[in-house]
Amino acid sequence: MLSYSCGLHILSEFKTANEASLKNIEECKLFFDSQISIHNLCNVGEVYHQFENGGFTASICLTESHISIHTWPEFCFATFDIYLSNYQKDNHETTRAIHKELLKFFQVISHDSKEILR
Repeated sequence: MLSYSCGLHILSEFKTANEASLKNIEECKLFFDSQISIHNLCNVGEVYHQFENGGFTASICLTESHISIHTWPEFCFATFDIYLSNYQKDNHETTRAIHKELLKFFQVISHDSKEILR
């Protein structure tokens, strides 16, 4: 019988002084694609949508679970979450590494992040 080990889910809200980064859907897609490749994750589907105000939303389904973001450039604010299960390997450090790189990518000046084991 298989045993289950909890995965890590990080929920994050952040502010940035770089409003343009919260409008640049193409750069964000390249960032997520690079992180998925670097960490040997498997993208099984994605949706990106640009809003009229310039903000965007994205959701990437992974065999390991998901990554999602929603931006509000008019408030220099975004929400982000990443959940990677531990079905085939322990992904805790991968989850944290992607979150850390995201904070750098968006030049975050403040954030509130929570880690949940599930």
